[in-house]
Amino acid sequence: MFKVLPFTAIVHPNAITAPRLVVKMSAIATKNAVESFVVKPPAHPTYDLKGVIQLALSEDAGDIGDVTCKATIPIDMESEAHFLAKEDGIVAGIALAEMIFAEVDPSLKMEWSINDGDKVHKGLKFGKVQGKAHSIVIAERVVLNFMQRMSGIATLTKAMADAAHPATILETRKTAPGLRLVDKWAVLIGGGKNHRMGLFDMVMIKDNHISAAGGVSKALNSVDQYLEQNKLQMGVEVETRTIAEVHEVLEYASQTKTSLTRIMLDNMVVPLSNGDIEVSMLEEAVDLINGRFETEASGNVTLETVHKIGQTGVTYISSGALTHSVKALDISLKIDTELALEVGRRTKRA
Repeated sequence: MFKVLPFTAIVHPNAITAPRLVVKMSAIATKNAVESFVVKPPAHPTYDLKGVIQLALSEDAGDIGDVTCKATIPIDMESEAHFLAKEDGIVAGIALAEMIFAEVDPSLKMEWSINDGDKVHKGLKFGKVQGKAHSIVIAERVVLNFMQRMSGIATLTKAMADAAHPATILETRKTAPGLRLVDKWAVLIGGGKNHRMGLFDMVMIKDNHISAAGGVSKALNSVDQYLEQNKLQMGVEVETRTIAEVHEVLEYASQTKTSLTRIMLDNMVVPLSNGDIEVSMLEEAVDLINGRFETEASGNVTLETVHKIGQTGVTYISSGALTHSVKALDISLKIDTELALEVGRRTKRA
């Protein structure tokens, strides 16, 4: 059983971010609080996870609270509710659920039969919360909103990470506004790794930067000068869209001391009319780079295409769909689980 207290996050080993970054919380952590997370959240210098939880609860409660609970549930009534999986998948958000319940009512007690990152099957009761029924019902929707979204992300990430091997699957910054850390935490739980957390922890030279700077080499040179002048050390990635641009990057790197660490190979996966993909351009680019830099494939990445992309030799494969097109995993929290299962069987959801 988890015992969650306010904490300062440490960097998860799968998070490709600078180790100096921390998640901003309202209190100092204890060692036991941090260790209670099976998969620790990625680090961020300003993200207030407790504040996000409070905002989610506040937008639900409004200015007068849960009027239905006040009308129907005695304030001192004790109850027990069970988490029920309504489809197969990977569960994520257990640690966050504990934090939400504790914010609503610290006297609530939780027990789990699984951990974040474990598989569940349709119809499985995998956790329970005990305490004041009033508090359980107030927290229910916020807990489920986070858990269902995170579990959906983790489920797709797990499938894509397995298919992408030996390449490593990454998400992008295409996350829900305000939920950047939560979405990226779910990717870690699903077995992926984190791309940059934001604009601050990695230089990523994309097409608009290149166009504004006057070309790939000029953009790279400007970045190298900026980092040196400001005494900054961080990863540097440049986007390439053609084999000619790959040549230009390699030529620049052969003549100049550069901070470049990774080359993005964007849209070098070509979709075919029969549903397959053509990866010869991507393979050519990977061969040209020949291990001198990390490589990252992006564009036309789906669950159906990721395996073939992963066989080209790229280091990473990034997919915005992991977070921007997430399908929530169907999970419920029920006081009367027998009735819930009966209804679920009737509707083919349990």
